Amino acid sequence: MTADNLSKTVVSTRVRLARNLEGYPFPSHLKDEKQAKEIIRLVSSGLSRVDGFNSPDEFRLYYMDAVSEEEALSLKENHLISPKLIENRRYSAALINSDKSISIMLNEEDHLREQCIVKGLELRPAYEAMSQIDARISASMKFAFDEQLGYLTACPTNLGTGLRASVMFFLPALTINGVMPKMIRSISRLGLTVRGIYGEGSEAEGYMYQISNEVTLGVSEEEILSSVEDVVRKVCALEENERNVLKGGASSLDLRDNCLRSYGILTNCVKLSTSELIKLAANVKLGACLGWISLADVSLIDDLVVKMRPSNITAAAQRQLSAVERDMYRAEAVGKYLKKLIG
Repeated sequence: MTADNLSKTVVSTRVRLARNLEGYPFPSHLKDEKQAKEIIRLVSSGLSRVDGFNSPDEFRLYYMDAVSEEEALSLKENHLISPKLIENRRYSAALINSDKSISIMLNEEDHLREQCIVKGLELRPAYEAMSQIDARISASMKFAFDEQLGYLTACPTNLGTGLRASVMFFLPALTINGVMPKMIRSISRLGLTVRGIYGEGSEAEGYMYQISNEVTLGVSEEEILSSVEDVVRKVCALEENERNVLKGGASSLDLRDNCLRSYGILTNCVKLSTSELIKLAANVKLGACLGWISLADVSLIDDLVVKMRPSNITAAAQRQLSAVERDMYRAEAVGKYLKKLIG
């Protein structure tokens, strides 16, 4: 598979480390708000003493009980925090760096959920970036660790390395051709799992799926990264084959028509809901991947969908909008952007 084809299938890479501080109950057993805030202060203070992370602008601390509902949802829409962190907002917080590639969720399921998200297939660079920060934080505080079990975590599936390496895919051909169920079963036998766009329990919107390791105990970080990368490349090859089937199949004319009609709607509609955008943008992206729509960088479609989610629109408009106003704002912004990008 060429680098160009890889970039049209792999959306992003995320590496996440689960950690807990020694001497403190897991977040699910934190009943004392004072103790929860102490954990937040300890980690925040430890991070500020990390070499190379001394700038006050490098990481910003968000107390979840101090941010608005809209801001919290915007952080979630940008994959910087999880829905669970919002649910536990009385006790939780997040540290997010200036370019929003690294976030550290505090008092989510574990005391620390450290994650790095980058575009494309970048498992090792993402792990290296996260590992360096993790090592420096641990220099000023002690993580809960057992010689046999490794890092101790709230969920047994994270015991050991505490490493979850996941890759976000755009898999329209495997989905349309009905191959996804079989592929999901094959992947599960390899110790990996397939989830939706927002992780466990979420749906696969716009042909987007996450594939990640399930096993973290009894395997090294390198073994996890290698196994995930091996599966990623195999999935990309399968998707490429299925795209060739789509393009050369009897229904290719109807599919091309659908992709171009989707572009037409997005550039001419007056109102546009989030669900409509996700569906139609996926069709436009598929058309670009199959060479029917002229777009060199298909990742720009992914960026657009994220920017046009409800709370991100409210943040961009800098005022509270009604549902209809949001749909009108979204339609105008998407139309202008795509005409400039493709037209």
